Amino acid sequence: MPPVGAPAEADEARPWRARLVRFGLPLLALALGCVAWELVVWVYAVPAYQLPSPLAVATTLVEDRALLFGSLLVTLETTAYGFALAVLGGAGLAILFSQSRLLETMLYPYAVILQVTPVVAVAPLLLIWLPQPVAVLACAWIVAFFPMLANTTLGLHSVDHNLSDLFALYGASRLQRLVRLQLPAALPMMLAGARIAGGLSLVGAVVAEIAAGSAGAGSGLAYRIAESSYRLNVPRMFAALILLSVAGMAVFGLLSLASWLILRRWHESALSRGP
Repeated sequence: MPPVGAPAEADEARPWRARLVRFGLPLLALALGCVAWELVVWVYAVPAYQLPSPLAVATTLVEDRALLFGSLLVTLETTAYGFALAVLGGAGLAILFSQSRLLETMLYPYAVILQVTPVVAVAPLLLIWLPQPVAVLACAWIVAFFPMLANTTLGLHSVDHNLSDLFALYGASRLQRLVRLQLPAALPMMLAGARIAGGLSLVGAVVAEIAAGSAGAGSGLAYRIAESSYRLNVPRMFAALILLSVAGMAVFGLLSLASWLILRRWHESALSRGP
């Protein structure tokens, strides 16, 4: 006969096993991919200027760590500033839209135009008009601004009409409706927009840095990629790309964790899953 506490212990072990499978299988796939990559380069004698081996990329990452990590900090700083401006500007303008339908009708189409215009086409103009750091920051903001604006606007307009009628019945002011009803109801959509904006701000910063690198200016990680391509230093290009990918995953992971911590006690999207 099994002990009385065995089923409970088994239930407690299941989440840990699920997490082990969830994180272990991607790591196993990554390891197998690196092994296959190394074998292809070794068997076919592929030159490093075409496809470096994972070992060569790792060696470059260690040897050039001071240069690469210094450039990564520059890119992350631009990403953080662009993300902060996008969150403040997008949420602030969405609040104004929720209070004035006329203002939304007048300005929202221009926000759409800003979103659908490729930032790679705008970046060279911004580099002409603005100093290089400001132009890169503007590109990061442009790409991240619209998701925050669109999601927050949708959330503010998606309030339960029964609750809205209840607030009107009790004579709530516009400020009370905004603070106590609309903003709490829109918070999940705002956080979803922030998760999207975080990754896009990194994309915008990278695009602007590449454009600046083609003009011979810049110090971010994307500039190192452009510089390495001119010198056919492909291992450094791969090392920089890996750092950018890890940075993007870290940004998304931190924003997802922040969203879960804010919503975990009251919203269904966070109650049904872990961090």
